[in-house]
Amino acid sequence: MTDEVARRLVHATGAAVPLGYLLGGDLVSWRVVQLFLSVALVVVVALEFLRLSVGLDWAIYERLTREYEQDNPAGYALYIVGMAVVAWAVAVGLPVAVAVPAMLMLAIGDPISGLLGSTEASSVKQLWVLLVMFGVCTLLAAPFVSTAAAVLGGVAATFADGVKPTIAGYVVDDNLSIPVFGAVAMWVGLVAVPTL
Repeated sequence: MTDEVARRLVHATGAAVPLGYLLGGDLVSWRVVQLFLSVALVVVVALEFLRLSVGLDWAIYERLTREYEQDNPAGYALYIVGMAVVAWAVAVGLPVAVAVPAMLMLAIGDPISGLLGSTEASSVKQLWVLLVMFGVCTLLAAPFVSTAAAVLGGVAATFADGVKPTIAGYVVDDNLSIPVFGAVAMWVGLVAVPTL
């Protein structure tokens, strides 16, 4: 359980990125967020290349990666990819008010769901854990978007949290899908659903 708690605490530190933007005033513009995540993306791609191709095997990888990540891109790398995709989607029209809660869904909602579901013997999360994920994600989005968009974002993030498909032998980790699915659903909610 100690490794699981450590994973979740590391996960939650990612909230510093959107919160830095929200609390940073003039010092942390969205452009700074995009540049920071771009640099982080280059670093994790290099680290994952070294880990998967060359065999770089630091002790931290043993503690913070799961068994299915041993031969696949690790969750931390997909975390940065998901955050960077959402951050840069702002350049093509995604509102920052959607990107911020999508990132928070990953940084805060996912570790809560993970801790609640980590004691289960099954890889399938129980319904009550998914309901908590939905509630947390919807509440995280509510200050930023309409109620309909927040609910759609909560549903999408919960779906991403509960389903981990395998494509061509690679597990699509929810660290990638939660912020992307959440952002797309909230954007659809803002565009297509009347304000509630």
